[in-house]
Amino acid sequence: MTDHRKIPVPGQSDEAEGESLFERANDRFDFNTLIAKPVAFPERPARRTPTRPEAAAAPPRLTPQQGVGDSDSASDPALEPAVEAARFKDTAHPVDREHLREQGLIVPEGTVTELLEEFRIVKRQLLVQAADLRRQKAGAMAQRVLISSPHPGEGKTYCALNLALSIAAEKESEVLLVDADFAKPSVLSALGLPGGPGLMDALMDESIDVASCVLGTDIPGLWVLPAGDTTAHDSEYLSSSRTARVLERLTQGAPNRMVIFDSPPALAASPAAELAKYVGQTVVIVRADKTGRGSLEDAISLLNACPNVQLLLNAAQFSPSGRRFGSYYGYQG
Repeated sequence: MTDHRKIPVPGQSDEAEGESLFERANDRFDFNTLIAKPVAFPERPARRTPTRPEAAAAPPRLTPQQGVGDSDSASDPALEPAVEAARFKDTAHPVDREHLREQGLIVPEGTVTELLEEFRIVKRQLLVQAADLRRQKAGAMAQRVLISSPHPGEGKTYCALNLALSIAAEKESEVLLVDADFAKPSVLSALGLPGGPGLMDALMDESIDVASCVLGTDIPGLWVLPAGDTTAHDSEYLSSSRTARVLERLTQGAPNRMVIFDSPPALAASPAAELAKYVGQTVVIVRADKTGRGSLEDAISLLNACPNVQLLLNAAQFSPSGRRFGSYYGYQG
């Protein structure tokens, strides 16, 4: 049988017989001399917890003046100064309702008539188109509508007045009616309002704020801007760079304000073509028993600076569809 007794190591005493092999080797080679002494490292600073981005201190916000020349700050809408709304006079001039009725115009607070329903439909189309122009980023042009006709006597002022009176009844919109027929203004007399400085005065004199020329009325939502001083150079003033600034002022800070321009006939005076450059919509009044096709085509050609030219048939004695607007409200039984 094999002998399993431990083999004695030469030179080892009997006292070492109970030690393990590793302990006996350690006694012989002294492993402690091979172990390096611990090195004292300098104490490390406490580890910092990373700061979350949202907890970081925000950089100081620059004012618009400080941000001049900085493309990032200039493109930040929050840094842009707030636009101050154009304030009109608080005086509310009374509009002669009886005079409106005598002229066959819409009478505020009156009963629903066929005329009122017809212009409700017309204004609704204009407001829908204005909203679409806003979505297309047309700016203040979306709020401007030019009313013109090829020749005098075709009903442009009549339609401009009725459209303004109809839009004034809107709950979330207001309207500014501008008499831009500088040679033969008639808006003030039609409404029974007093005269005063107007659009042409603001164009000729840079010290005049056009907002100070606007007249308030006792019809909620209706404002009127007179034509102003008469001049033989109205077209030249309209073609100047000041026109854009003056017209911008009329809707400054008022995104729900529509501006209706009653302009001269397109074939009789040049201001209509000049104003067409600044509006989002143009309505050409066509008198059913008077306007010729050639005149209409020539007028549209002169007004083509406006991207949206529409026609409104006036004084028609028939309806192609057979519809009669407003008759529902007078229906009996």
